[in-house]
Amino acid sequence: MELKIKDLCLKNRIFLAPMEKINDIAFRILCKNAGCGLTYTGMINPKTKQKIYLNDKPALQLFCTNNKGIKEFMKKYDNQVSLWDFNLGCPAKTAKKHGFGSFLKDLEIIEDILRIMRKNTKKPITIKIRKSPLALNLLEIAEKYCDAICIHPRTYNQGYSGKPDIDFAREIKSKTRLPVIYSGNVNEKNCKELLNKFDYVMIGREAIGRPEIFSKLTKTKFEKSFKDYLKLAKKYNLPFRQIKLQLSNFTKGTQNSAKLRDKISKIKNMKELENGFFF
Repeated sequence: MELKIKDLCLKNRIFLAPMEKINDIAFRILCKNAGCGLTYTGMINPKTKQKIYLNDKPALQLFCTNNKGIKEFMKKYDNQVSLWDFNLGCPAKTAKKHGFGSFLKDLEIIEDILRIMRKNTKKPITIKIRKSPLALNLLEIAEKYCDAICIHPRTYNQGYSGKPDIDFAREIKSKTRLPVIYSGNVNEKNCKELLNKFDYVMIGREAIGRPEIFSKLTKTKFEKSFKDYLKLAKKYNLPFRQIKLQLSNFTKGTQNSAKLRDKISKIKNMKELENGFFF
């Protein structure tokens, strides 16, 4: 199998799923160093005024409810990304409140957004969808403008609980010429099996605090160290609250993790962190 999405060459078929508050540039770089084939940013609104670090050329995931600001945003960042993704799968309460992600159901608006995206980049475009009555309609639109489709086969009501409907994802794959990226409960045990059924897979929650999961699956030499994360976080001036969050995540699977997280919660500044906390 040719490891390409459009003109984007990939070193393997295992990706880091887009995750809000997790996929900062430091974490993405660690996952890439561990062997991840493609890393995604968390959701980014084209109207954002926040500084975006894209030095690692990730796939950038957009969320929006109309086409305002997309053209300008893409012109600004197109040469810094590997791929553009449009989020039509977020099940969060904020997505429901504002009508984006899996709650954006107006097919004309969706097609308009993808049309604008296609006009403003030669990079690959993907969409991420969930199991829904609109899935086949979205697939039809995707085939006009996109180069791959990502399916998370849970409904928005399920969120991230319950069993993913792999048969539904297989049905989507059977009805499209596009490569299909599978997302939903991918882990070390089922990754190989899912790669036999789909073109690519995304690892999300199983990678939180564990960039080494990619090294285990791809046989890439990698040694996890929070010091490496901290060095990158300081380089890109990440907020202290973000560093604390990731430090807490990195305790996953360590001895006395509950005590470690309690200790982390009491760290007040970077000086305290650097003076006494590594594992």
